[in-house]
Amino acid sequence: MSPQARLCQVPGGRFTMGSDRHYAEEAPAHPVQVAPFLIEATTVTNAAFAAFVEATGHRTVAERPLDPARYPGARPENLAPGSLVFRMTDGPVDTSDYRQWWAWVPGACWRHPEGPGSDLRDRMDHPVVHVAYADAKAYARWAGRDLPTEAEWECAAQGGHDDGREFPWGDELMPGGKCLANFWQGAFPWRNDALDGFAGTAPVASFPANPFGLHDMIGNVWEWTSSWYSARHASGQAGAAPSPCCVPDGARGAAIDASYDPAQPAIRIPRKVVKGGSFLCAESYCRRYRSAARHAQMVDSGMSHVGFRCVVRPA
Repeated sequence: MSPQARLCQVPGGRFTMGSDRHYAEEAPAHPVQVAPFLIEATTVTNAAFAAFVEATGHRTVAERPLDPARYPGARPENLAPGSLVFRMTDGPVDTSDYRQWWAWVPGACWRHPEGPGSDLRDRMDHPVVHVAYADAKAYARWAGRDLPTEAEWECAAQGGHDDGREFPWGDELMPGGKCLANFWQGAFPWRNDALDGFAGTAPVASFPANPFGLHDMIGNVWEWTSSWYSARHASGQAGAAPSPCCVPDGARGAAIDASYDPAQPAIRIPRKVVKGGSFLCAESYCRRYRSAARHAQMVDSGMSHVGFRCVVRPA
């Protein structure tokens, strides 16, 4: 049987995208129209990605040396093939400095998620990680599929509920004390109580599906979308007030020029939107395990908490 995930139908239509109640980049909440499409029930697994690599010989971005011209001032050892790996701290740290828990690990890649010496034993049904945008796009092309736009992903995550609920199941994170997704419980980044049963990634479909049959739309791993990132939703930017008679088309998004990181002007690497949060999202630190949450990810950067799922659009 093919390791590709089964496809679930999303009827599309008009829905409310974004949120005015959380992080600034999620605003404004605004109506968006998407056409019907199919989306994979789970994120792409290590087994599915391994089949793609075996068939094509694809070498991921994390398995190739970095171009020093794109990273001015980078130390030579940081230009070797590798990726960013999460490492729990020994105790409380300043959570404004992500360098406390992220480490560049030479040799880390999808085959070796924690670096040399680690492997995929007992993890073939976990989501593939350390995949850059180009890797996700290459897999999607091979599979005859595509990556979702941000609007498509968010519409799918809502599961047909357009009532502003925070999570696919409602507004309570742990209804009845039960974990319905893989996220961090405890004091980030030094104590993970793992009440959900997982200290890292979980096998796909470990938690209940939403009404569309989709698993892990929040938590576990962030998911690539094809949309360029902007600091706010397009309809909330200067000069782009939505017309009262028109609903924005979810196929459109920000322009590439808006995606560059203003905090790193010397590094001109565009960023895509990633959605859904991950096993590292914590109530004490980052509440981005919500349908409306979004984050920026440089297209050349895979990490130990970033994966993807694919869509198929009717011809």
